[in-house]
Order: sequence, then C-alpha cells, then structure tokens
Amino acid sequence: MFDNVIDLLSHSPEAYLIVFVLALGDGVFPAFPSETGLIVAGLLSSTVGDLSLGWVIAAGALGAFAGDSISYCLGRFVGKPAQERFLRGDRSRRAVDWAHHQLQTRGGLVIIVGRYVPGGRTAVTLTAGLTRYPYRRFAMYDAIAALSWATYGSLLGYFGGRFFHDHVWAALLLAFGIAAGVTLAVEAGRRLRSRQ
Repeated sequence: MFDNVIDLLSHSPEAYLIVFVLALGDGVFPAFPSETGLIVAGLLSSTVGDLSLGWVIAAGALGAFAGDSISYCLGRFVGKPAQERFLRGDRSRRAVDWAHHQLQTRGGLVIIVGRYVPGGRTAVTLTAGLTRYPYRRFAMYDAIAALSWATYGSLLGYFGGRFFHDHVWAALLLAFGIAAGVTLAVEAGRRLRSRQ
C-alpha cells in the first residue's frame, strides 16, 4: 500500500493536485492529512520521481489559502444562523465575544499560529468569518500563514529525504516527529499564555 501511495505522489501533475486537495480539505474538515501529504511530497521531491519542491510548496499554500477562505465564508454566511440556533446560552455568547476580542487585539498572530495547530486552523477561520473579521486583513495574514506552513511541511520532508536518502521510513518518522514537536510546542505556548 505504501508503495502505491509513493508511486501516486511521485508523479506530477497528479501529486500537486493531491497536495492542493488535501490542504484545501483540511481548511474545512480538520481530519484531512494535509501535513502528511506535504511531508511525503517534499520527501519525494528529493528522492524519487519528478516533483519540484517549489511546486509542492505552491500547491500546499494555494490549497491551504483556498480551504481557509471557504471556512471563513462558511463562518460568515452560515455561522450566524447556526450560532442563533445552537449557541444561544450565555456561555456560548461569552465564548464568541472572547474569540472576537482575540481577533481584534491580535488577529494576525491568532490566524498565523492557528494554521500550525491541528483543528485550530478551522476554529480560527470559522470564528473570523463568524465575528466578521475584515476579509482583506484575514486574507493578508492567512496568505502568510499558508505559505509559511506549506514551506515548513515541504522542507521537513525534503531535508529528511536528503539526509536519509536510502532510508525513506527514517526520514518520514523524523519529519513527523519534528512536526508533532512543533505542534506541541505551539500548543504549550498558547496554554501558558492563556494561564497568564
């Protein structure tokens, strides 16, 4: 099975489309394995096939930006009726007010860091739409987040493939370990800040 996935991802343009679709889907449904697709495509661009690292990064960034924009629009145009129907209590209103305040005071940071937290990116983008955070500002910060995230994930795989050229599994495990470590560090930093 792994050989079939590598064979499929090692040929362009299908590989770029897969990376784009995974990143787009992950912006709306957090269960999509977008980081995995980026890391594997980055790895394969250094070891097997005819993938270009630049195109892998571009496909991931464009997919992430498109998915985040869809999530933002869902929050903006579908979120209010859903909020009125399902989030009517004081606690829900306080949570939305808190999210609105966070986006107003440190929106750029929230949007950029949220991209690196699995599930956090969808929560941030939906909330940005729901609280009517200005789309122009959202798009500017989200473009930075999408490009930096796609570069980070692709380069993890690429350099892992360079260092472990003959041991693809070791490269994948190292890249996934680093990605998990960065995610945990971001989440730990967020929790520490929220306690203060």
